[in-house]
Amino acid sequence: MTEIGKPVPQPTPESQPYWDGCLRGELLYQHCAGCGRAQFYPRSACASCGGTALEWRRSEGRGTLHAVTVVYRPPSAAFKLDVPYAVALVDLDEGFRMMANVVGGDPERVAIGDRVAVTFEQRGEIALPQFQPCAPRGEDP
Repeated sequence: MTEIGKPVPQPTPESQPYWDGCLRGELLYQHCAGCGRAQFYPRSACASCGGTALEWRRSEGRGTLHAVTVVYRPPSAAFKLDVPYAVALVDLDEGFRMMANVVGGDPERVAIGDRVAVTFEQRGEIALPQFQPCAPRGEDP
């Protein structure tokens, strides 16, 4: 029986620096020099002002869960051994939001408002950001 692999993102010219950062264990995001807003996902223009003066910045990788759901039915056979798992919207401390899995604990105990820190899962030649529970804000190491 052939093992079904999990899908991996296909970097674009706009997202390649982001994926390169993930391989180094760094969570990168774009910052607009024009309006000062942080943005994620990577794109060629600022979603707030349309400016193209975007620079890459390194996130500390800590944030707060904005929303969370637990997946009980795998979306494909490749994920059948992973269920249940938590998927969340994470508000990063730098001011952007991203979606990722929450790992490193009981997915049913993950809650809105929990503090999390980034970790990376190597999947072939890509490293995927995921988050794990960490100390409450103000108690971060």
